[in-house]
Amino acid sequence: MSIVAVFDIGKTNVKLSAASDDGRVLETLSTPNVVKDGPPYRHHDLDGLDDWLIDSLAALGRRHDIGAIVTCAHGSGGVLVDRQGAALPMIDYEQPTPADVDAYYRKIVGSHRERASAVMLGAAHLARQMLWQEMHWPETFAGASAYLATPQYWAFRLSGVLASEVTSLAAQSHLWASADGRPSALVANRGWQRLMPPMRRAWETLGSIRPDIARRTDLEPTTRILCGVHDSSANFYRYQAADLSDVTVISTGTWIVALTDRTGVDFNVERPGHSCNADVFGNPMPGMLTMGGREFAAVAATASGPASLPALQQIVASGTFAVPTFGSDDGLFPGTAGCGRLEGPLARDENIRFTLAVLYSALLTAACVDDLPPAKTVVLDGNFVVDPLYGAVVAALLPDRRVLVSLSTTGTATGAAMLAAHETRASPVTLAAEAPDISGLPDLSSYQRRWRALVKTMEQAS
Repeated sequence: MSIVAVFDIGKTNVKLSAASDDGRVLETLSTPNVVKDGPPYRHHDLDGLDDWLIDSLAALGRRHDIGAIVTCAHGSGGVLVDRQGAALPMIDYEQPTPADVDAYYRKIVGSHRERASAVMLGAAHLARQMLWQEMHWPETFAGASAYLATPQYWAFRLSGVLASEVTSLAAQSHLWASADGRPSALVANRGWQRLMPPMRRAWETLGSIRPDIARRTDLEPTTRILCGVHDSSANFYRYQAADLSDVTVISTGTWIVALTDRTGVDFNVERPGHSCNADVFGNPMPGMLTMGGREFAAVAATASGPASLPALQQIVASGTFAVPTFGSDDGLFPGTAGCGRLEGPLARDENIRFTLAVLYSALLTAACVDDLPPAKTVVLDGNFVVDPLYGAVVAALLPDRRVLVSLSTTGTATGAAMLAAHETRASPVTLAAEAPDISGLPDLSSYQRRWRALVKTMEQAS
């Protein structure tokens, strides 16, 4: 069986997995996603990551018959390239942009329908990264060949072929009006069309691996390089490949990303946390976006898991709450940035902190689901589902939905690997998910109402 190498780029860590084209992950190597302080700004260590990728492809290739390589990545990374490679370092999206760039960007970025997400903090949007580079390094920017989202940068590095791809551009880049399936007006207004290569599908083969990289890795020169995909859209694709529809998929990690195939959202109206992504076919997908992983870490602090049912019962009975938002971005609740707090009788009890973090994350998840068009099925996926209590609590908070928990801890890599067989797959893939066990949970309806009231009070006080 030909094996797919999946290069999975997260904000904190990077993984390279060997997987079958039906999504079974056979082996995974990982390394931190290193960020350098500068100059010219805080940026990702592309050269170091390149060396690690080449070495890791060689290592996996000695144990697996790799026939294709595909990259998936978070949606806030991109690289300005010229004929030699990166023209400027890849910006770390969590750092602030200069005041002149930020002020000008907010004037020109356009309506919610054009940008398909809120204007978030830092350098989160590819369009804002481009504007920064254009304003501060105009000669380099003028001489560049393309601006590539992270998956397509690595596809270019491996194949030499430039391409754009819809899921990557639709992931809060502000370069793509997802609801209308076209580049945003900002692209034309800035004259950036020349930096946008032709659109290719995520599953398309851009070409074979570059001969020099084939020699360095000892991979076959016919190894296919796929165009690549946004990580949450890759995860959603594996449910599409299983013929599941009328569904909301919750991907969890640094971000809670909720995506649905349901329609009915007015994309002309901006609402907190709302976004519009795209699936691999280019269909708009209403979504919700909040930095749940960072919120979880703020509440859990140094406490370790797993969460426990007795601790949950204590938290609910005592009326102890984690109230948003702990991070520097409002997330789902306008005006609450940096106002997060713990309150209630057990607020100082370290023994319940991890369970409280799980409960808080479940409440954030339910808030995301409740603010999207109702779907018959909600699937929970990603890092949070490792703790069984997370899925159980979410199911209890959403009594009118069928909630399933993925049994796979490799959702993004699994979905990305499945792209390699997209054009030849003859039948739906098997879905590995099950309903969580909610027996023994306390009644959470009153607790959820009280939490929402506290959140509303926070918003009104801002």
